Amino acid sequence: MKKFALSLFVLISVIFLVACQGDDEKIPVSGEASDGVQEMKIKFAHVVAENTPKHKGALKMKEYIEKESGGKIEVEIYPNSSLFGDQDEYQNLVANNIQFIAPDLTKFVGNNPQFNVPALPFMFDDDDEAIAFWDGEKGKEVLASLKNDGVIGLSMWPNGGKHLTNGKRPISSPEDLKGLKFRTQGGQVLESIYHALGAGSESIPFGELYTALDQGVVDGQENTFSNIESKKFDEVQKYMTVMNHTRVDYAVFTNTKFWDSMNEATKKIVEDGLAAGTEVARAEAKSLNDKALETIKERGNVEIVELTPEQVEEFRKVLEPIYKEYEEEIGADVIEAAREAAK
Repeated sequence: MKKFALSLFVLISVIFLVACQGDDEKIPVSGEASDGVQEMKIKFAHVVAENTPKHKGALKMKEYIEKESGGKIEVEIYPNSSLFGDQDEYQNLVANNIQFIAPDLTKFVGNNPQFNVPALPFMFDDDDEAIAFWDGEKGKEVLASLKNDGVIGLSMWPNGGKHLTNGKRPISSPEDLKGLKFRTQGGQVLESIYHALGAGSESIPFGELYTALDQGVVDGQENTFSNIESKKFDEVQKYMTVMNHTRVDYAVFTNTKFWDSMNEATKKIVEDGLAAGTEVARAEAKSLNDKALETIKERGNVEIVELTPEQVEEFRKVLEPIYKEYEEEIGADVIEAAREAAK
């Protein structure tokens, strides 16, 4: 009986000590010591092909993290909507079923209208101007605006200016779009742009777009050269207009519970891996778009229209009222910050 009583006392004491310490300690992702690199598996899902800036950035992130963690952290990358697509990747990030996604920023306009910035017509001339905005104070505020969902944006990855393809006719003036229907990523600003041009718009998941174009569900779409080439949209379109009227810009988002669960040593490796991936994604964006345009030209499937400065100005005039229409919703301060970054 004495031995039983002593054992019971020891057991109760251990339970009491653990209970007292539990609230003060950050629970690591794995069983590793709190001051060591935690063992974990990270899933990074995206919807575009492998030969794109986004995927190359993700690969660099994976390479860095796995090497610097000594293999304790495993990073799995799922391109081409192979794990989750446009419609469900965000919900699965919120649920922490995946730890990183890198969606088109305009996908979040329903959560926060300020994510419409890449859709503002002719706002940014190139990647550097867009990067300057998202790396600035206002851009970082917008990226951090989803914390109530348990999600935070960490870094913007550019994809580039968008251009039009369609299967009906060459487009060189605003009047040429009248009566056509285009696939967009969705959002109020993009809908207003096509309405102002006399065209219709429809939101279709990226992974379903090739089939939608092939079957004539929509007449055309807008995208970067690298996305047009890698998904072979030129196989099911006849015309392409070099526009640079709006942009595709991504950002890497993570789950806040996952992010906060890492100890200092682990988070440092993941943050540095993200920085390495960001450097590659940004460097690759222009290079891959330039190469993609050349490939599209070589394939010869589409007639390419390159707008003159005068023709671009025609589109600018038609679309300028979009800024006034959305100034209150997006915020005059955010639009001004974007204009400053574009100078």
